[in-house]
Amino acid sequence: MLIHLQIRNLAVVRQLNIDFRAGMTAITGETGAGKSIALDALGLCLGNRADVDLIRADNDKAEVTATFQCDDPNSPAAQWLAGEELVDTEEPNTCVLRRVITREGRSKAWINGTPVTAAQLKQLAPLLVNIHGQHEHQLLTRPEHQVQLLDAYARHQHLLADVSQAYQHWYQLRQRQKQLQQHQAETEARLQLLNYQVAELNEFALAEGEFELLENDHKRLANSAALLEDSAFALNAIFEGEHNNAYSLLQSALSRLEQQLDTDPGLTETVRLLSEASVQVEEAARELRRYQDAIELDDEQLLLTEARMTQALQLARKHQLAPQQLYEHHQQLLTELHALKENQAAADTIDTEVEQAAERYRRAAKALSESRLEAATELGQRIAASMQQLNMPHGRFVIEVTHQGQAPATRLGTDLVSFMVTTNPGQPLQALAKIASGGELSRISLAIQVITATQMITPTLMFDEVDVGVSGATAATVGKLLRQLGESNQVICVTHLPQVAAKAHQQLRVDKVIEGDNTETVMTHLDNNERIIELARLLGGDEITAATKANAAELLAVG
Repeated sequence: MLIHLQIRNLAVVRQLNIDFRAGMTAITGETGAGKSIALDALGLCLGNRADVDLIRADNDKAEVTATFQCDDPNSPAAQWLAGEELVDTEEPNTCVLRRVITREGRSKAWINGTPVTAAQLKQLAPLLVNIHGQHEHQLLTRPEHQVQLLDAYARHQHLLADVSQAYQHWYQLRQRQKQLQQHQAETEARLQLLNYQVAELNEFALAEGEFELLENDHKRLANSAALLEDSAFALNAIFEGEHNNAYSLLQSALSRLEQQLDTDPGLTETVRLLSEASVQVEEAARELRRYQDAIELDDEQLLLTEARMTQALQLARKHQLAPQQLYEHHQQLLTELHALKENQAAADTIDTEVEQAAERYRRAAKALSESRLEAATELGQRIAASMQQLNMPHGRFVIEVTHQGQAPATRLGTDLVSFMVTTNPGQPLQALAKIASGGELSRISLAIQVITATQMITPTLMFDEVDVGVSGATAATVGKLLRQLGESNQVICVTHLPQVAAKAHQQLRVDKVIEGDNTETVMTHLDNNERIIELARLLGGDEITAATKANAAELLAVG
């Protein structure tokens, strides 16, 4: 519920603080006084486009702050705030919206002190306030708006969600089906090539790092004779030679120097190093023997290694890459082939999936249509009854719901919804858009707005001169309807009709004050006596007589 609205430097308002209460509140005032300023200001807080022309002429920025009471933690607004982490921890039952617009065209917004986007304000707006404008009847003739009104009355959001989800799933599958069909020929050609290439590489089966090993093996096998000869020479030179091999020479030198250690201990380090060298030479000799034993003069293995290397080189040239990259390339081709086969499998089943998704969508659309049809009967009867109360005694109102099972799919189903009406006896039902009388259309629109508002989850409803074209006893009925609505919702109504204003639980008057070159709008809560005077003005104009005051007092008493 809206409890306070603060406006600064907006249009002709310098500063305005308005407290709102539960029930029905009527806002009245002279033409041009700015009765709709509260609705315009609230619209800014709810995410409407920020127009710099709204800023008061003598200022650089305008600011609007709206405070709502959200006592129910399970209400949609409270749940949205919790989900967005925008709850005021100090005052969790309060929601404060603030909007600032500057002359430079910049706009800033806050929810409970946290900066937010205009898009977030628009998400929260319908959970707090529903504004019905004076031109609502113009929207009423549009088929898409008629569907929205019927769905709002039916309150079958779960069915709308089912249809929307089914539509999205079906649409995505059809897009996938189209892509697969477009690339089918290209995919088949690529599959044939990949199957051949992968089969060839699978047969060769080069292991990771194998080509490098083949190169090393080939070099060793091709030079095995030289390796054997050189290792034999080295072994003979360091250990096995009959004359003057390195080991025997080291041993001779070591023996002589050891005998001289007593003469000169300074030879100790030299003796130690020669002793270690002797051990190292002996160990090297053992390693050379083992190496010689391992060397094989294997021409057959050499031929086999050369053949595999040659095949690897040929495959690498075929695929236009280095032989060292052949293994990785093989793995990439395997991955691509697997993915293409999966796509082909999907292409084989996509038709069935599309058919199943279409069937699911049609079932969801049918269930939605049945719910619309049930709601249409009830809503049509209620609107017809309300029309008769609004001085259209012969009024009939029928909502036709035609389910087009095979019509093109939309997120809202496949129904054709038409508001059909007749206001005179003997006349056939016609589409609402064909009604000649603007006054009748205005009254029908008001009846629909009031009735559908009872089904909405929004706690605050605002009506901006929706009673245009209504007068007399009909106006009293309009006021009665709005007051009844105010018993369950907070209703704020801008009106020029005394019969409507008299039905309100409380009343605000808007005045335009001119001081010198400055014009300012002010808004005042009226007590009972002030309401009588204001109602008398609405009844008789600027000249208030005892008769108009008496009439106003009677209206207020009856209200």
